[in-house]
Amino acid sequence: MIPLNPDRSTFGRHETFPLRFGWLTKGHQAWSENPDVFEQDEATVTLGVGKNMVSAIKYWMLATQIVKHDKTVLRPAELGNKLFDEDGWDPYLEDDATIWLLHWLLASNPVDATAIFWFFNRFHKPEFTADELIHALKTFVAENLTSRASESTLKHDVALLIRMYQPATVSKSVPLEESLDSPFVLLGLIRPMPETKRYESKPDYRPQLPVAVLAFAVAELFAHFGEPNLPVERLMRSDGSLAAPGSVFRLTEECLIAKLEEMIEWLPGRLQLRESAGIHELYRLADFTPLEMLRMHYEDVFEINPKIKSLEIESK
Repeated sequence: MIPLNPDRSTFGRHETFPLRFGWLTKGHQAWSENPDVFEQDEATVTLGVGKNMVSAIKYWMLATQIVKHDKTVLRPAELGNKLFDEDGWDPYLEDDATIWLLHWLLASNPVDATAIFWFFNRFHKPEFTADELIHALKTFVAENLTSRASESTLKHDVALLIRMYQPATVSKSVPLEESLDSPFVLLGLIRPMPETKRYESKPDYRPQLPVAVLAFAVAELFAHFGEPNLPVERLMRSDGSLAAPGSVFRLTEECLIAKLEEMIEWLPGRLQLRESAGIHELYRLADFTPLEMLRMHYEDVFEINPKIKSLEIESK
């Protein structure tokens, strides 16, 4: 887990390009073969994109935590290797669970994806306009961060956030490459309101959220706090410093409780939900790691349909 740090924030490094299907796979595999690929003139040829997109791909790899940065050098992250190696769990985003997971990794990274972390963990208006988002983000930066970003940069971040999570509008005035949807559109977390310039992002019952991804997020919180129990309220709402699954996945309280009960059934003997004086708490009865939750999920997927993995390998 990465806590909010007033001295470390990032705005505008996406070059105004939303994350696209294939970028993380392309970037991770090229970087794994050549760690200097993003600094080389041939990067545009290697990755098959323009110069600004090269920078955007590198940025999104950091923002989604599939690589780490050590000053100016990228370092491997175990999760990135597990997901995006050629024989990884889901390098081509064929499983929607991977998109939910990447959303969590992005929205729980206040250092590299500050505006997205802020929106999903600190901004709670269910309906809003782009101008309202810009104003609220400016206020957050002024009151919580030591670094500053120009108003134009914050406007770009808000525009990108909306474009990345709601279906793109196709028209003659919009270049084709800008009308391509981001993977996160599939999650339905931001929706345009009909015949207005407003958007909505409301808590909802989300049956499509995979229990393994919720378990990954819960395991990260248990690991961070090092306590045997977590209040459900802490899982539901961010404390402002760390991401919360209920906030990031836009869940109702009833849905979160139902998902936790599903998770307990999926992990027999490891978790228990208790209520005392009207307060729900999740107790960890046995250790489990975030990566273990993903391994169980992806192995189950391939066990149910082993052709998925074999066909994926044969196509390379």
